[in-house]
Amino acid sequence: MSAELPNDYDKAAVRARYEAERDKRLVPGRADILDLRHDERFARYLADPFTEMEDRDPVTDDTEVVIVGGGIGGLLAGVQLREHGVADIRIIDHAGGVGGTWYWNRYPGIMCDVESYIYMPMLEELGYIPKDRYATGGEILGHLQRIAERYDLERNALFHTGVTDATWLEDAGRWEVTTDRGDRFRSRYYVLAVGFLNLLKLPDIPGIDEFRGAAFHTARWDYDYTGGAPGEPLTKLDGKRVALIGTGATGIQCVKPLAEAAEQVYVVQRTPSAIGVRGNRPTDPGFGENLEPGWQQARMDNFELIMSGNPVEENLVDDAWTHHFALVSNPPREPGMSTKDFLRNAEELDFGIMEEHRGRVEDLVEDPETAEALKPWYRYRCKRPCFHDDFLPAFNLPNVDLVACPAGIERITEDGLVIEGIEYEVDCIVFGSGFEPEFTPLQRRVGQEVVGRDGVTLDQKWGDGPSSLFGMLSRGFPNLFVMPAPGQQAVITVNYTELAVLGAEFIGRTVEILRKGGVSVFDVSAEAESDWVQQILDAYVDATAFLSTCTPSRLNNEGNPEGMNPLTGSYGGGRGDFFAYRDLLREWLDAGDCEGLELEARPDTTGDDT
Repeated sequence: MSAELPNDYDKAAVRARYEAERDKRLVPGRADILDLRHDERFARYLADPFTEMEDRDPVTDDTEVVIVGGGIGGLLAGVQLREHGVADIRIIDHAGGVGGTWYWNRYPGIMCDVESYIYMPMLEELGYIPKDRYATGGEILGHLQRIAERYDLERNALFHTGVTDATWLEDAGRWEVTTDRGDRFRSRYYVLAVGFLNLLKLPDIPGIDEFRGAAFHTARWDYDYTGGAPGEPLTKLDGKRVALIGTGATGIQCVKPLAEAAEQVYVVQRTPSAIGVRGNRPTDPGFGENLEPGWQQARMDNFELIMSGNPVEENLVDDAWTHHFALVSNPPREPGMSTKDFLRNAEELDFGIMEEHRGRVEDLVEDPETAEALKPWYRYRCKRPCFHDDFLPAFNLPNVDLVACPAGIERITEDGLVIEGIEYEVDCIVFGSGFEPEFTPLQRRVGQEVVGRDGVTLDQKWGDGPSSLFGMLSRGFPNLFVMPAPGQQAVITVNYTELAVLGAEFIGRTVEILRKGGVSVFDVSAEAESDWVQQILDAYVDATAFLSTCTPSRLNNEGNPEGMNPLTGSYGGGRGDFFAYRDLLREWLDAGDCEGLELEARPDTTGDDT
């Protein structure tokens, strides 16, 4: 629950402080990033440091289903397709194996901040109980690899491969796929499961290409330089000075391992995160003894109910997400309460929670100046909240210094960083600068040209915003599925796995319905798509007034919320109504008539597709 309001709480003064902190960070160019895909100077930041690329011959064949992306979404789609009768599946991924974000992010200290019992998919099906309440990245990756092995999803897969073009061939009723490895093959169904935090972000800082030391992004951790391995001490940083840029969900996890190994660590912070208690602990030995069938889905639903503001008999997860984020997202409203009083109470509740976070900084950080710079002065939902137990105490170590730079880094030199006129000489720069935001348009995230009917590309169709049915299908792109994600006219969940489970179920069951009905090609009707888009627009909640008061972050378009697009809204408004969305999809699937789709039966000239 929120802290009680102090007797000297001055709402006007708090608002002024929030505004002042925001204005410090509204600096032109502050959010500029490099285009890593097209600038050869920085291509090395995308290279795979974990798996060596193997030579292979180009592939030319015909496949029933191609899934682009081998992360949680792609793997769950593959599982559902397998379980609904499809044997011929090909996963394609830039990575050297499955795992998605958990393949790439192997930095020291990596851990999920959503409870492992609801985040790690298919625990019940694989009979696996996570070791800790919050799983390490290595444990999650290992689990995803086991899913791939259990369902034979790596057979026929193409790793270290990027799709360059996917083009709908009208006469053949197939997608033709070409890749950067010389492949050219066809598939009946095409599934985009590229994730929504898949584009690593490198800030465009003057002189970034002049630095003579080691430099890498946390999503491509260089263990050759630092020594060690995921989950192990870093053995080669003795005597080294390291600058860690970023104090978001990634940066806060790297500080302690770096501090334990390096001579000096400079933690470079633009905006402090609100860092709540994680409270990680080993899984109780008796946790799995009395679990009933369906326990994981029930636990996921319990979490999502709380996050959506619905009453539950028991809070099964009982973490900071359910106590703080859920409360701020769904402030209580008493019967008869006026809108003015509701908004006032919501603001006071938010202030109380943020005071808890600022008080936690004071309690844990010994140096008053450092503590003050680490305090988050904004409303709770202005920036993604973080949870960690070791980050704040790390600033009490003699070799860890906070370098606060609200306006950003001035430049990078051959020897280090210049911030407010002071040069910090370092041997290594670690960019914990995260990823392009969740609302990055799908057509950018897929990183390929998707060409539908009449030569219309996805970029052209969605250039002004998404246009879909259910956030997963789009007219003019036959036999194409897109896994639901933020900004795609579906819904948004804190626990992405639950949404991925639903998206995968929809894809698997839809393909089964189509195959049993002898349907070769489907497309969305103009009427169905128009109706869905209108529902999204009608429910859209314009949060510009609130977001404009926030410090710049990926959640408010880096301080420019007026650029946010109503077409990227969710089903039910706001973050969306997950349970209504799930009910709607399942009712559509149960009906089995594919309402809203235009269906064609064509002779199959490719032989047995399974």
